[in-house]
Amino acid sequence: MAVQIGFLLFPGVQQLDLTGPYDVLAALPDTQVHLLWKEPGPISSSAGMLLQATTGFAACPPLDVLCVPGGAGVGALMEDPQVLDFLRQQATQVRYLTSVCTGSLVLGAAGLLQGKRATTHWAYHELLALLGAIPVHERVVRDGNLFTGGGITAGIDFALTLAAELFDPQTAQRVQLDLEYAPAPPFDAGSPDTAPATLVQQARQATTASLNKRREITLRAAARLQAG
Repeated sequence: MAVQIGFLLFPGVQQLDLTGPYDVLAALPDTQVHLLWKEPGPISSSAGMLLQATTGFAACPPLDVLCVPGGAGVGALMEDPQVLDFLRQQATQVRYLTSVCTGSLVLGAAGLLQGKRATTHWAYHELLALLGAIPVHERVVRDGNLFTGGGITAGIDFALTLAAELFDPQTAQRVQLDLEYAPAPPFDAGSPDTAPATLVQQARQATTASLNKRREITLRAAARLQAG
């Protein structure tokens, strides 16, 4: 039977959060990938790319893997009862519950990160603890059957890690080779730890409004979780 993988596709998704790991996992043998939303149909990414949800929640088959990517639209998801209920239901059935970037905040809002080691995009990392998670600054973090990837491009590392778990390291490496995934960036500025301090300051200033808004949403989500 084919391995069944579902990605949550939602308005304002960060396209690379989704399509990076999608390309890795869709290349695995005997694997079927579903793009899930409330109903099938076109959905616009945060940058305006038009994507197509293939499967509605009600028609979602039993999944081996569920992945929640991040993006500008995660705030709405964190307060969407239908989405949160769907994630809670799936979490009791899937072999692996996963996220990329700020998708972990949505899992947290559903109460699925409490006491779990997890990661997210560096700009929003501080919000994880508010949702009961144990924040870890790594590209890929595993806690039992929970896999979380860091910001955006870390989704490819996450997917290769998961591919080795679903199949074996040789299969994962073959996919890596086929995709020619051999990162050699022209600048060492992909992390706050290595980027020039002035750029980090600019980036933090640029995300201040978003961080504050998501903190408000996260605090409301945390209050709901505490209320039971």
